[in-house]
Amino acid sequence: MAIPALFKNKLSLPVICAPMFLVSSPKLVISACKNGIVGSFPTFNTRTQDLLDSWLMQISSELAEYAAANPKKPVAPFAVNLVVHPSNTRLESDRVVVKKHQVPFVITSQGNPADVVAEVHEWGGLVFHDVIRADHAKKAIQAGVDGIIIVTAGAGGHAGEINPFALVREIREFWDGPLALAGAINDGMSMRAAEILGADFSYMGTRFIATEEAEVDPDYKSMLVESQISDLIYTDTFTGVKCNFLKPSIARAGVDLANFEAKTHVDLDLGESNAWKDFWSAGHGVAGIKHVLPMAELVEQLKKEYRGALSVPAFNAITDK
Repeated sequence: MAIPALFKNKLSLPVICAPMFLVSSPKLVISACKNGIVGSFPTFNTRTQDLLDSWLMQISSELAEYAAANPKKPVAPFAVNLVVHPSNTRLESDRVVVKKHQVPFVITSQGNPADVVAEVHEWGGLVFHDVIRADHAKKAIQAGVDGIIIVTAGAGGHAGEINPFALVREIREFWDGPLALAGAINDGMSMRAAEILGADFSYMGTRFIATEEAEVDPDYKSMLVESQISDLIYTDTFTGVKCNFLKPSIARAGVDLANFEAKTHVDLDLGESNAWKDFWSAGHGVAGIKHVLPMAELVEQLKKEYRGALSVPAFNAITDK
């Protein structure tokens, strides 16, 4: 699959640092892009359109200055995430600001991206849409998206339930365009495995929370280092959409899930939500997080692991004889 021109010679690794509610900030996005991986953030993180405007100006200007001063280094583009579910009451206002800045890369989720696709294509931008099932991917393709992000079992945030081996191959039967894979991708070996499976990009979130640039509660980072897969719970209690959360964070907030009044409908209007502030999300890749690292050091570690995975020989016992 040909990689879109937006990414040519601008990536050090085929990685998108996923947009994470209450985690992704200009500091994390800029650091990711300076190290050659796509940084992104959800518009919900800005609370107001004025702040969204300020963030976009800051990210654009700092990356442009850095690229000009470092012409030989790959500086990745950044992305903005728009939740297109009908419950998002600020979508139209956010779109106005995104259009003003002509953001080069937009990630849509939780709904029909058709209107956003048409608008972003007016200025030559790309739209990738995240999906958890093949039928969702088909609808997104019909809407004209440029890429598909497959969110599979084990992902952080609003995760899917389907095994990545099965879902990537199912979607590759009808889509030969750009494909990103999310779901417990935590190191260079799993990044290479995603490529062999048929993905063009690894879509990683949890691993980047445990970086010095992630502006979250230090206890969140410590919890990631200390947690295993068994410390996660997959529930739709808080937003009406199933998500992986760290059980210790729920206990820390003093919440008893057995007696908690769960959402009875999908509610993704997160603009004023505090649930994610107290209940911390993570994917199955949490089991591989051993240290909190600076972004630059983590990317170098991922590069080393990725190169190592490239050198693993194929099984050679099969012959034509």
